[in-house]
Amino acid sequence: MDNSIQLKKNIKRNYIYTLLQNIDLTRGIWMIYLAGKGMSLTQLGLLETVFHITSFFMEVPTGAIADIFGRKISRVLGRVLSLVSVVILLAAKDFLWFAISFIFTALSYNLESGAGDALIYDSLKEIGEEDRYMKISGNKEVFYQVAGIISFLAGGYMATKSYGIAFVITIVIGAAALLQSMSFKEPSVGRRHEAEAKGNVFVNQLKESMKVVRENPRIGFLIVFTEIILTFCTCMFFYIQNFLKGNGYNEAVIGVICAATYLASAFIAPQVHRIEKVIKEQGILLLIPFVTVASLWGIALSAYHYIFFIVLMITEEVVYVAMSDYINKMIPSENRATILSFSSMVFSFFMITVFPLVGLLGDMYSLRFAIKCLGGLGIVFVLINSIVMLKPGRKRQG
Repeated sequence: MDNSIQLKKNIKRNYIYTLLQNIDLTRGIWMIYLAGKGMSLTQLGLLETVFHITSFFMEVPTGAIADIFGRKISRVLGRVLSLVSVVILLAAKDFLWFAISFIFTALSYNLESGAGDALIYDSLKEIGEEDRYMKISGNKEVFYQVAGIISFLAGGYMATKSYGIAFVITIVIGAAALLQSMSFKEPSVGRRHEAEAKGNVFVNQLKESMKVVRENPRIGFLIVFTEIILTFCTCMFFYIQNFLKGNGYNEAVIGVICAATYLASAFIAPQVHRIEKVIKEQGILLLIPFVTVASLWGIALSAYHYIFFIVLMITEEVVYVAMSDYINKMIPSENRATILSFSSMVFSFFMITVFPLVGLLGDMYSLRFAIKCLGGLGIVFVLINSIVMLKPGRKRQG
């Protein structure tokens, strides 16, 4: 079959893969599940820290694996480790084994994080259609959000019956995602030839990728901006489970609320490219942080915290889709997976710093107090970001 046809099929295959990969019935209940196993909020924060410490050290090396040996190979390995992590989490009974499960989960994310986006962007680039990436990325997010809706509704319901069933179903669907990951066509754009692989290939790959970032500071700025927003949203996404549980909601209702965030994001994701055309990059960089931080305070102070939670997760969607397109356009294909993994490493650094602190404050005082502190940190970020963006002489984009 013609190579360009195979590469075009990667797009539709990726939609199916995204759906299967992200149907995880444990996603909305794992913190409650582990709390039921005796883990405190501080221990939950430490487990997430184990995840992000692993990611911090392994993101860039796994990105280099994808650039050197292929995005498809990296993606397949990621699915294998994901299955292993869920099996361990189901069978584990103490903190040590929970931590080991989180290490495997982190590695599965590492192997996918740079490779997945790089595979699709370079497939489009090879057939001359990379300008469609933001739209295709938005469409892909619909499948991600639909998977989230299924995960939270089904997972929340299953949790009221049996946590074990939720884990077993997740393992079966994970096996299907592994099979789907083997169906992709590896793009030739960006692949390194054997002649280029002399010497320490990993060290050379990392050096070249860091050189790209140093020579284009805008890549670094967009990466830091994106990962700070994602850190705020991710912290709130996980701790909202226990926050809502403490406010009298059961697992099924929590699942419905989380599913609602995915439904809202599913409507927004395909429209991000249209939103971006109206408010431009400058609008996204200035407006979204204000909405994100205002939503954090709304969760902490309002009786309608679930509404502000939905708005918060919408801001995450807009940032993810828009910034993914901006950053990919500035990265050479030979370094794409490595630099995208570097972006994930920055996210892990912020999560290592912020996530356990929220858990500790939640244990010492209350989750409401911890969310207020997160909102206070957000105000500092908004002020700094606004000063940088509005600095006289700064070149405006869009």
